[in-house]
Amino acid sequence: MGSERLLIPLSESPTVRQTVAYAVQSGLEGAPEALTCHLVVAVPYEAEVPEERETLEAANRLLDRAMTWVQEDATDVDADVSCETAVLGTDEYLFGPKDYAETFAAYADDHDLDRLVLDPEYHPGASAPLLQPLERELERVGLPFVEAPVERPAQHERLVGTASWSRFLSLFGVSFAFYLVLGDPTYWFDLVTGTAVGLIVALTLSHVTFTTAPTFPTSPLRVLRFSIYVPYLIVEIVKANLLISLVILRPSMPINPKMTRVKTRVRSGLPLLALANSITLTPGTLTVRANDQRLLVHTLIDDAREDLFDGGLERAIRFVFHGRGSASIASPRERGDTEVLEAGGEES
Repeated sequence: MGSERLLIPLSESPTVRQTVAYAVQSGLEGAPEALTCHLVVAVPYEAEVPEERETLEAANRLLDRAMTWVQEDATDVDADVSCETAVLGTDEYLFGPKDYAETFAAYADDHDLDRLVLDPEYHPGASAPLLQPLERELERVGLPFVEAPVERPAQHERLVGTASWSRFLSLFGVSFAFYLVLGDPTYWFDLVTGTAVGLIVALTLSHVTFTTAPTFPTSPLRVLRFSIYVPYLIVEIVKANLLISLVILRPSMPINPKMTRVKTRVRSGLPLLALANSITLTPGTLTVRANDQRLLVHTLIDDAREDLFDGGLERAIRFVFHGRGSASIASPRERGDTEVLEAGGEES
């Protein structure tokens, strides 16, 4: 007898409906007097940004549907079945399974819940399910859980795309360039073997590499500007390596990791991709997420964070894609487009 209290994390998965049904069924097996289902959706910190209200709206729609499912599955039962809903993660940054497990454990402790029912296809905003690493983290934090024994749908996605010269040439060019970066572009043997490797890779993988046929908007002038940018990026990488090395060698180890947000003045697509990857290539900074014109960047030391806010890489990317005139803009710090994501989201 007594009551049963369950935590059910939800995500848009093929098995979420079955998971809710199993949770209700398993919660009623011991014939409790009451069953309370805590339906929660975990979202990343960015969902609180006004431009990304769709994330919160989608979470609330999912919660509404799940409440309806619980009511349907609890029809004609003697126990008192109720639901409580919550959106988790709007005041913190949930990055990996560890963060999700700790958030679920804290919620379970606050509401005195018995166990968590886990969807085997649970993937909160990730590109792939987090099941196995999440299970390990749940065990680490001591939160009792059970994986819903639901039937997973078969996947029938198309793997091979249609053949096209743009796919073939793009993959050949990328493979050939990468081979020469690892080898010696001035040595005839590396040129020959690089060509052979590029052809093999393009012939075997061009059908499955690109979801859509790539386009080539690059002009000769942009290629020239990019050739100027590469040495600049290498210098920035070397400088950042020296700074990180000095920090590591100092006995006090003045490491101050922070998660930051920067609103850039580069358009989404290839320019934003180039900026995000350039930031990641520079030691001390790691681009965690790029969305529209906003970058979420992890910075390891204060100097790396200051360089990021000074916007040198941003101006260089604008130079590559839009010319010298567009590079003369205020830094993200001067524009007020920087934020350090601490408790409460302190701006810098």
